[in-house]
Amino acid sequence: MSSRLDYTQQAPDAFKKYLDFALSLKKGPLEPSLADLLTLRASQLNGCAFCLDMHVKEAYLHGERPLRLHHVAIWRESPLFSPRERAALAWTELLTQLPAHGVVDADYAAVRAHFSEAELAALSFAIVAINGWNRLAIAFAAVPGSKDEAYGLVSAGLA
Repeated sequence: MSSRLDYTQQAPDAFKKYLDFALSLKKGPLEPSLADLLTLRASQLNGCAFCLDMHVKEAYLHGERPLRLHHVAIWRESPLFSPRERAALAWTELLTQLPAHGVVDADYAAVRAHFSEAELAALSFAIVAINGWNRLAIAFAAVPGSKDEAYGLVSAGLA
């Protein structure tokens, strides 16, 4: 299996700016464990094998429990997530799969009950970022695990 092209090399300025954008979000108000959950869920919904592989390994390295990683796909039925995490996962699904009618007030109110305005903005930008990465990885057939060494993911021991 090989990727179609290395978009990081073919559009280095755009890649650098997008990477800077994504990395800037790590300095924001969201706890890293929440960011891990939303990147996993968006990657699952988008069917992005490269990003799902990468973010499972990152979450594991960040100390996330393996069972919670398995339960992200069934978060609505799982007792392992807090109300704040559930609100973030619901918002992730909503912004990843925008409904034809848009985001209704009830959905906004549900997530806003758990996040300040600054946190909600950061959460939304994080969802935008992972959706963009998913689309790039899918379009160019990024190979799962192919960047593990470069990204420091080998130490997860999940290869």
